Amino acid sequence: MAEAVHLAYLAAAVLFIVGIMRLRQPATARSGNLVAAAGMLLALAVTATQISYGNMPFILPAVAVGAAVGAGAGRRVRMTAMPQMVALFNGMGGGAAGLVAFGEIWRGLAQGGALPLPALVTGLVTVLIGGVSLSGSLLAFAKLQEIMTGRPILFAGQSALNALLLAAGLAAGVDVAATSGHGALLVLLAAVALALGVGVVLPVGGADMPVIISLLNALTGLAASATGFVLANALLIVAGALVGASGTILTLLMARAMNRSLANVLFAGVGSVRAGGTGAAEGSVHPTNAEDVATLLAYAQRVVIVPGYGLAVARAQQEAKDLMVALEARGVDVKFGIHPVAGRMPGHMNVLLAEADVPYDRLYEMERINPEFERTDVALVVGANDVTNPAARTRPDSPIYGMPILDVDRARTVVVLKRSMAPGFAGIDNELYLRDNCRMLFGDAKASLAALLQALKEVDG
Repeated sequence: MAEAVHLAYLAAAVLFIVGIMRLRQPATARSGNLVAAAGMLLALAVTATQISYGNMPFILPAVAVGAAVGAGAGRRVRMTAMPQMVALFNGMGGGAAGLVAFGEIWRGLAQGGALPLPALVTGLVTVLIGGVSLSGSLLAFAKLQEIMTGRPILFAGQSALNALLLAAGLAAGVDVAATSGHGALLVLLAAVALALGVGVVLPVGGADMPVIISLLNALTGLAASATGFVLANALLIVAGALVGASGTILTLLMARAMNRSLANVLFAGVGSVRAGGTGAAEGSVHPTNAEDVATLLAYAQRVVIVPGYGLAVARAQQEAKDLMVALEARGVDVKFGIHPVAGRMPGHMNVLLAEADVPYDRLYEMERINPEFERTDVALVVGANDVTNPAARTRPDSPIYGMPILDVDRARTVVVLKRSMAPGFAGIDNELYLRDNCRMLFGDAKASLAALLQALKEVDG
């Protein structure tokens, strides 16, 4: 029986690895998700065989409730709210790992320190990391859901307070490990971990949410892996390590995409200073209307659509796809330019456009689309602000200076669909909007795209 369990766990681990590998490409991502889900189902089924029947009345209702909540959320949550759901579910994973480790340590302390030292140490690490992941993810959810402001929240001595919390947590953990006692210090460690999670996410602004969500996901994976050592469960160790490693790599790649270090994302508080701190850009805005833009698009040869969070808020992904189809029917070459940190979670724009069945071969990452802009007739920017701001190249005093951006300003004509001239989450004006080759089409993105489609029909072919 033990050999069969190990073989089943090995099969589940292989399914996890294959699933993650298939997530690398949009065309295989859906099947990759199903493969990984099959691995998780196998892992749960095998684990259930190791549980005593006396505990089943407690476990089965919890599994049923969790499955119902997960399935319901997956079917009902809008794609625009997907970042919030990812943050919330990620926090639940970190919290679950922390609670399991907390319970095992508490049981060991009640038995006079019966938990082996390696399991005790990894358990304490799990409580710390799991608590940070739980409270940090819940705070990220609150920011994304606009329960609280998405702007960075900064105060004097914030970094010192976080350092003090971390030191207190480590000291409490060392004391518990050294003495195998003091349950009160274990409770203190859990409380400090929760407070530290809040302290880490408070200074992070909405524009940096993709990075912080990826980081919190990595922490949850590490917590799960450490719980595997506590429970002596090899599959949990492997699965958690996969999540932790992939989340860490993604976090570093996204930080690099913004030309910023992870420390800068966590502590710089980009977005806390409003426009004006870096000097005002010179020029005037050039408003336009749907009819003029439709004419530009109809007679263009190459068009690049650049989606941003404004597309998600307006739920305008289907209208963007319909515009692509209408333009292609006129012989226009249409591509979508995707910035790696556009939106509020990793791959947010890809998910939205996939929901509208935009073909994968129309989606171009920043490195692939940037050389195209110089020979593009119209760059249609839908709500993307900071990731199209030329100040990242031209203004050393700008908080986004050095961040790789989509070079839409190099297109022959840029049309920006935006509600107003309000700055993005970096808190600075976008000098693109004042360029001579830029036209502003103000209004809700969904309504503006619908108006463009209607106006396009009235343009002579």
